Amino acid sequence: GFFHKLCNLSPRQRALKVLSEHPIIDGHNDFPMGVRDVLQNDVSKLNFDHDLTKEEPWASYALNHIDIPRMRAGKMGGQFWSAFVGCDSQFKDATQKFLEQVDVIHQIVAKYPDHLMWAQSASDIELAFANGKIASMIGVESGHAISSSLPLLRTLYSMGARYMTLTHVCNTPWADAAQVEDGWFPPRVNGLSSFGNDIILEMNRLGMLVDLSHVSTEVMRQALEVTMAPVIFSHSSARAVADHSRNVPDDVLRTVTENNGIVMVNFYACFVVDDCRNQNATVQDIVKHINHIRQVAGVDHVGIGGDYNGIDIPPVDLPDVSHYPEVFEALIQSEVEWSDEDLGKLASGNLIRVFKAVEAVRDELALMNIKPDNTWIPEEDLGEDTICHTK
Repeated sequence: GFFHKLCNLSPRQRALKVLSEHPIIDGHNDFPMGVRDVLQNDVSKLNFDHDLTKEEPWASYALNHIDIPRMRAGKMGGQFWSAFVGCDSQFKDATQKFLEQVDVIHQIVAKYPDHLMWAQSASDIELAFANGKIASMIGVESGHAISSSLPLLRTLYSMGARYMTLTHVCNTPWADAAQVEDGWFPPRVNGLSSFGNDIILEMNRLGMLVDLSHVSTEVMRQALEVTMAPVIFSHSSARAVADHSRNVPDDVLRTVTENNGIVMVNFYACFVVDDCRNQNATVQDIVKHINHIRQVAGVDHVGIGGDYNGIDIPPVDLPDVSHYPEVFEALIQSEVEWSDEDLGKLASGNLIRVFKAVEAVRDELALMNIKPDNTWIPEEDLGEDTICHTK
């Protein structure tokens, strides 16, 4: 009966069958940065329902990896859209610019109601799936968005942001970035400061996913000790497979299992192979990272976070989001046994489970009547970085 029918499906057919039932939720896409850079956030000029490989200004844009037709071809059912502004805005106008990016994501989603559905909870994602829409969430890429202010963290949450990556490629006054491991700059607080711990606990209280992509290994380890809820890595791969500071070491992968969290694999060539200048990355490299995380953390703790539209070198055979099903096809053909249930977990089941667990912690803390944290960052933590502040 059923088993034999399964056996007769080609790997491609099987991948598409699984993804029709468990569409992919991707942890990180930087298209809103492109809308800012290319259209100055004028959404009236956006034709996101067209094939943007064939249309200017996008055809000439280097990071042209996504549009609604390609998302549909890629069997996507959910996307964390990245509200991102670079490190040069830190201590200046970062918060304003991040709020502009949150605003533009809302506008993009509202413009395409036949395809995109605003989502700010796990149940919203399931509702989008049931309606054949692509759940659209906001992830804030980098703690410098909040200007070291817990009220601003709450403001971003109230505007619908559902994760915050603690750093980008710069330290904040309360957390160190991965690049301290590469000697780009010295650590600022040797992991997380006491105020950094406060931020994580306030994110737990809000029901906001703590994203540990981009942070130093020391921050990963400390955050996993402090948090009361599962964490995510929205776009990070496995350090044992490619030794890069942006990837997750095995000891942290094991802790992610205990934490019930998820690592969503990044497709950037320079994070998935050792020498991206002289070596192409391929779907087989993505398979190695996924299988390694599965082996070390477990099948319940891996997802997809391609980082498309934020990377200049994707794998040669996965040039954009339309190719996601080929990853599932390659996993089916890999030496590791993947059941349909396993593939569904990778596609979206694991992320939905983590999201629900984070919401459950929020609800528990609410029952305990835990109130908003009104701690201010200690003046000395800001050091010299107050030149743009008023007294």
